[in-house]
Amino acid sequence: MNRSANAGGNASDATAIARPSQVYTGIALTSGYARGPKAQLSEPLSFWGGYDSVQGTIVDKTHPCFGQRLGGTIMVMPRAKGSSSSSSVLAEAIRNGTGPLGIILRERDLIIATGVIVASELYGINIPLVVVADADFKSISDTDAVIEIDSPNHLGVARVTLIAPSHALSEHDAT
Repeated sequence: MNRSANAGGNASDATAIARPSQVYTGIALTSGYARGPKAQLSEPLSFWGGYDSVQGTIVDKTHPCFGQRLGGTIMVMPRAKGSSSSSSVLAEAIRNGTGPLGIILRERDLIIATGVIVASELYGINIPLVVVADADFKSISDTDAVIEIDSPNHLGVARVTLIAPSHALSEHDAT
């Protein structure tokens, strides 16, 4: 099951509608499709002790995004930090629907990848996890666009599309 904040959206529907956008490519660590608003985390997050998988909230009081919800978003974060137990918290958040719809990282991260893979294997929920180059990460971080990730094959090429907010709203209204 792929998830999207745009009800009924999928890769083929999304490409059928013309809209101004920027497209980047990255390395797909897991496959899946997701579309949603960006949740920018400027600092790494440890899901173990830093994220409430039931409420879907960052609970680490020292994190700059304390109180932010990740459910229904595309999480953009340079890398993760912390315990290997973070993978189980992330998997549970994905199962609960309180985790991100998709994840974009600047650096590969085994703990995040493990959480996403476990959610896929145990719960049948595919969350695309993509690593992008430094320059692309900066461009993605600096925008307020809706993000679409199309990652058809793990360990293949993933497409990350930034959709201008005004076009994302008009497209959503059209569906």
